[in-house]
Amino acid sequence: MLLLKGGKVYTITKGILENGMILIENGKILAIGSEIDYPVGTEVIDVTGKVVMPGLIDAHTHLGISEEGIGEEGWDYNEEVEPLTPALRAIDGINIREMGLQDALSGGVTAVMVAPGSANVIGGQVAVMKTAGSCLQEMILSECAGLKVAFGENPKRVYAEQKKSPVTRMGTAALLREYLIKAQDYLQQKEKGEVGTRDLGLETMLKVLQKEIPLRAHAHRADDIMTALRIAEEFDLAIVIEHATEGYKIAQYLAEKQISVVVGPPMTSRCKIELRERSEATPGILAKAGVKVALTTDHPVVPIQFLNIGAGVAMREGMTEEDALQALTINAAEILGVDERIGSLEVGKDADIVVFNGHPLEVRSKVEKVFVNGKEVFA
Repeated sequence: MLLLKGGKVYTITKGILENGMILIENGKILAIGSEIDYPVGTEVIDVTGKVVMPGLIDAHTHLGISEEGIGEEGWDYNEEVEPLTPALRAIDGINIREMGLQDALSGGVTAVMVAPGSANVIGGQVAVMKTAGSCLQEMILSECAGLKVAFGENPKRVYAEQKKSPVTRMGTAALLREYLIKAQDYLQQKEKGEVGTRDLGLETMLKVLQKEIPLRAHAHRADDIMTALRIAEEFDLAIVIEHATEGYKIAQYLAEKQISVVVGPPMTSRCKIELRERSEATPGILAKAGVKVALTTDHPVVPIQFLNIGAGVAMREGMTEEDALQALTINAAEILGVDERIGSLEVGKDADIVVFNGHPLEVRSKVEKVFVNGKEVFA
């Protein structure tokens, strides 16, 4: 057993313990409170004066499939030869020895969503994983937590260079609709027992049509977000909006439709036309409207160890402390469908815990210790 004792514990879902204790056994939280009885022989770590909270979650990255520092050989997240590639799985391209995973731990990030890139209209299946472990299979929380699709400039740019569709926003939407209709036909054939050779891409689309997984829609501009939502409504699909740079323009609509949003990356330039009207106030505006918000560095766009700093900037621009902390933890876990295991400090959940030497959203605060599944992995 392991006991963390004396810190200011942010449970996220059950308030703050000013002088809390967390008892860990077999990688899980066994007990949490102000006073806990624990057996003789328990290892005790005194974290008095520190802030203790759940491991941070980056809800949208390319960690492990876009490797840093090794050039094109590590660029492995876009299959830029065909705009519709739903059979691709992020899990098949992740290198857990990639330097970014250690960076993640240094910033207190213990879990991430890993997505294919946004070159294709349908990019492939996203995975959710922890950032520490001896092999990928023990790190995976969800092999398929959604299907990445992309709107806006990226598919247009990639396929205009190849002189094939899509070269317009209309083309992107049309290709996605056509493939969804093809998947509907495939489903009908399968139900009638008329399918001969299985199609991996269409098999993936069946999960989308049956709401087993959501579309995870890369969309920056408000018009692109609305196109994504329109298609989701037409086909009765679950959807999460990724990036939502102009989400603040349609915040009330997103709230009314109960659409979850992953906002970011923060602290970037207006490097393409879709980001011209970006604002660091977006997360706070959306949260205030009632939208469930998580945050992303879009690593490696912004280095993953600065996820909490992005949340601090959002707080500076109007996001409440509670909303900012939830965006890094329980909201991200819920949006990714892994909240039964991570996202808050509760009995029975995985002991993924970060110890800061100050407020977690303060730029001067440092991560002192990180635990994943109750094991110290960074100090």
